Amino acid sequence: MPRHAFILGGTGQIGRAVASNLLAAGWIVSIASRGLRSPPAELTALGAKFVALDRESPGELARVLGDGADALIDVTAYSPAEGQQLLDVQRSVGALVVVSSSSVYRDDEGRALDEAAQNGFPELPDPIAETQPTVVPGDATYSTRKVALENLLLDKATVPVTILRPAAIHGPGSIHPREWWFVKRILDGRQAIPVAYEGKSRFHTSSVLNIAELVRVALDRPSTRILNIADPAALSVAELGSAIARHMSYAGKFVPLASDTFPAKIGRTPWSVPRPFVLDDSAAVELGYRPVTTYAEAVGSICDDLTNAKAGEDWQSQFPILASYPYDLFDYSAEDAFLGERADGSR
Repeated sequence: MPRHAFILGGTGQIGRAVASNLLAAGWIVSIASRGLRSPPAELTALGAKFVALDRESPGELARVLGDGADALIDVTAYSPAEGQQLLDVQRSVGALVVVSSSSVYRDDEGRALDEAAQNGFPELPDPIAETQPTVVPGDATYSTRKVALENLLLDKATVPVTILRPAAIHGPGSIHPREWWFVKRILDGRQAIPVAYEGKSRFHTSSVLNIAELVRVALDRPSTRILNIADPAALSVAELGSAIARHMSYAGKFVPLASDTFPAKIGRTPWSVPRPFVLDDSAAVELGYRPVTTYAEAVGSICDDLTNAKAGEDWQSQFPILASYPYDLFDYSAEDAFLGERADGSR
């Protein structure tokens, strides 16, 4: 008899990939969302069932879940409040999979990603294993709330729970497409694109396709654990940009800039960091997971998605997380001034 998966947040980039992968593996899939996005036609065609859910309404998750499911996958949980909702219905599910974040890791001095601009970028092992210490749980930041969520589930769940820690997530349909930093410049005809830290920054990426595959593998081998999930290689910014440029037939050039501050002032991509942030996914591999794509293979569809969406007409509303960055992502005048100084030898 086919197994039933219930996905919270199934119309976003991760949920869509998870649903598609499980449907292909023979699962029955129910997708719950607030209804702010139209159900993806490709998932409807594959047989996915869509239900509207306001998870903040008391008892609503239990009502919509009905007779239960073999697996409950939550890609939108951000705090202990959402974690408690999962615990309240765990008697009706066989296993839990919850997407957390690798931003929870801290270095020996307590530095983490959330406060890197104020406290300095963390100096973490290369690669980072799941045993690396995390920030203290609490309400202070995104990462402290994620740790509080993780701890609640690991301590209180009576069914197997898998916590996934991805890095810079990428895939079509994202409201935080870091690729837009390069794509918009290419579409705008920028012939010289500066990149900070000489383009050598390595901030690991995580394709939604690889995340979805690990979800499937984890559900086939239910247990309680934490797993990093990332693409096969942690590419440099120069390599990320080159993959985008190749797909878009970009004829311009990247200008590597030496940067001695964090954050960098010019050429600051969403992946630009002064030290590596690379995940160790060996625990997932030992479980039986094998990546289904690389960044270079996956980025083409993202570029096409961004180009076809005509995001340049109003990208701030389409990509609200990018729009919330505390600096101008497209300060072309500053770039032109800096590149002009380099050209005349004054810098």
